[in-house]
Amino acid sequence: MEKLFGTDGIRGIANKFPIEPTTVVRIGKSLGIFLKRKNPKASVVIGKDTRLSGYMIEYALTAGLLSAGADVLLVGPMPTPAVSHLTKSLNCSAGVVISASHNPAEHNGIKIFNERGYKLDESDEQEIEQIFANLDDSENGNEIGKAYRIDDARGRYIELVKNTIENYSLEGMRVVIDCANGASYAIAPKVFAELGAEVFALNVKPNGLNINKDCGALHPQAMQKEVKKRNANLGIAFDGDADRLVVCDENGNIVSGDALLAIFAKYMLEKGLLTKNAIVATKMSNLALEECLHKFGVKVLRTDVGDKYVASAMRKHGVNLGGEQSGHIIFGDYCASPDAIITALQLVRIMKESSKPLSELLKIFRPYPQILINIPVREKIPFEKVRTVQKAIKEAEHKLANNGRVFVRYSGTEQLARVMLEGKNEREIKELAENIAGAIRKELGA
Repeated sequence: MEKLFGTDGIRGIANKFPIEPTTVVRIGKSLGIFLKRKNPKASVVIGKDTRLSGYMIEYALTAGLLSAGADVLLVGPMPTPAVSHLTKSLNCSAGVVISASHNPAEHNGIKIFNERGYKLDESDEQEIEQIFANLDDSENGNEIGKAYRIDDARGRYIELVKNTIENYSLEGMRVVIDCANGASYAIAPKVFAELGAEVFALNVKPNGLNINKDCGALHPQAMQKEVKKRNANLGIAFDGDADRLVVCDENGNIVSGDALLAIFAKYMLEKGLLTKNAIVATKMSNLALEECLHKFGVKVLRTDVGDKYVASAMRKHGVNLGGEQSGHIIFGDYCASPDAIITALQLVRIMKESSKPLSELLKIFRPYPQILINIPVREKIPFEKVRTVQKAIKEAEHKLANNGRVFVRYSGTEQLARVMLEGKNEREIKELAENIAGAIRKELGA
């Protein structure tokens, strides 16, 4: 059986398997058959980011779904979390986002949400792959679905997002927003401006090829400079599909996702809004987050890396705040998946309510030194099967013992190995991390 799904949907280079038209039509048809087995009147909302290849994939995916008898609702360029919201509000059987998130323009992907706006369970992904591998044209019969374009989708989402802070006035706040020439370009600046903030927007002219190019969450340097130039209260940089953000304070200093979680958890606890007095974070989150929140009586529940695992753990434990160090934050009361615009709004509201600059709010959190090294690899052999890599990992674990952490994994969306070490002695963890990374480069390096 062919493997299509990774940790975050189906990814690849546009016009190459599996992100090429013939395969995408089959994916669409397989998804349609999967949905029709559960609901004879299945419908799917499809959104996309601003990549040029999005048109090709959108039409191919639509053709496949229609051929299976499913209806399609097209909403055009929209943030990933917007499609999650719209799937529920439009009463659809599934939602699809055509995006490769933070990756360069030549990449693209297909993310699928279920009828509740959550990313598909692995069992559902496996069933779709099974249908794909054994596609039977006779199953859908002669029924053909209809396609519709939803013209008010953007307005629906904007109002929903604004209501998460009850249309609280942000007058007096000066905000730099870098939209990465991606899906948030026509929405994020408008949301903040309509709520009264003074907005300085960067990278809001997508041309299909410039998404994430030297801008946005992966390249926040321009945002940092603009914050200081404009004397702004903070800067916000989104990734290509606006489910992730990177923030800087009024001095241009980058703020980690862990620090944001600490600020949000403390605020929600004080307001009586934090359910179970707990949050969900991943194995990558800094140990200092646990120490910080422990002082306030908040427990940190750990899960695997990936926002879908965070969302799943939040549902399992009845927790309404979770996120990743990378800047994927989920407010369970408002959204089923990470929403960077909602996250940014919550932060700016806290800043205005407290009358404190972001640098002051950040004083509650002091992270341990952490080293992260990404190594391009030619293949993803389990690390326990590579003797020299395993030896380097064991050596680091032994030296750090209870004074640090070692976390080595493969990226689920890129051909990379990620080495993360954390501890109190920065020089020591850097040396140990380089040792592990060197072993990976030697044995598996691209």
